[in-house]
Amino acid sequence: MPVSFFFVVVILILVLVVLGKSIRIVPQKQAFLVERLGRYRETLGAGMHVLFPFIDRVAYRRDLKEIAIDVPPQQCVTRDNIIVEVDGLLYLQVIDPVKASYGIYDYLFACSQLAQTTLRSEVGKLELDRTFEERTAINTAICSEVDKASDPWGVKVTRYEIKTIKPPASVLDAMEKQMKAEREKRASIAESEGERQARINRAEGIKQEAIELSEGERQKRINEASGRAEEIRLVAQATAEGLRNIASAIAETAGGRDAMNLRLAEQYIAEFGKLAKANNTMILPADLSNVASLVQTATAAFKAQAQQK
Repeated sequence: MPVSFFFVVVILILVLVVLGKSIRIVPQKQAFLVERLGRYRETLGAGMHVLFPFIDRVAYRRDLKEIAIDVPPQQCVTRDNIIVEVDGLLYLQVIDPVKASYGIYDYLFACSQLAQTTLRSEVGKLELDRTFEERTAINTAICSEVDKASDPWGVKVTRYEIKTIKPPASVLDAMEKQMKAEREKRASIAESEGERQARINRAEGIKQEAIELSEGERQKRINEASGRAEEIRLVAQATAEGLRNIASAIAETAGGRDAMNLRLAEQYIAEFGKLAKANNTMILPADLSNVASLVQTATAAFKAQAQQK
């Protein structure tokens, strides 16, 4: 192999190595931190960049997208001394890649540990029943505390979410019994309320029925009374009309008065005879010869009626 060809190959290899060391392509939403002779020089954004070979080097590569960290399950003691197992998810994003690289050794581990300690502190302030109700408050408190602590690291904590809260088996059994008793209580209350409402409805129906019956009976009696009053009025009017007609006939007809006197005398004698037949004891008038005076009185009454007409 000629020496010149060997040198050409060596030079090509050196050129390729130099190009490989000097050219860097940074993907979107990433940042490369360049050090020159061990000291931070610049941060490379997305695109192609040329470095000084063998002097500049990419020391850190930071992803600027939001990432989720699975916080491992841990045991927390509640305010009423119940041990529960809680795990969650922590969402964060690198805002300043320089601080995230030189401000802390491992910001992911640090944020995860800080979230665990804050979670134990927040759960310890609450009783077991409230830990299930105050999930949002716990998430907000953890997110605020971790975000405040991670600010010098150039990391922004966006949110924290509790995945599961797992009480001991004995507590779960007691809670299940409590929930069952509560459901039975609500069912019993609902059933009693339904029965109460049904009784009220039946009572209202009976009351309304009684009112309707009484109103019907009242209207019936009013109608009957009105009918009897109308009947009495019509009978009285007919009687009065008949009497007026009789009086007019007696007054206007020749011999009418003598006929009337004869008729009254006959009726008096006939009724007196019936009274004698119907009773063993017979009541006699004080003056048996007073029939003529009775007839005379009746005649005077008819005469007065004729004069009024």
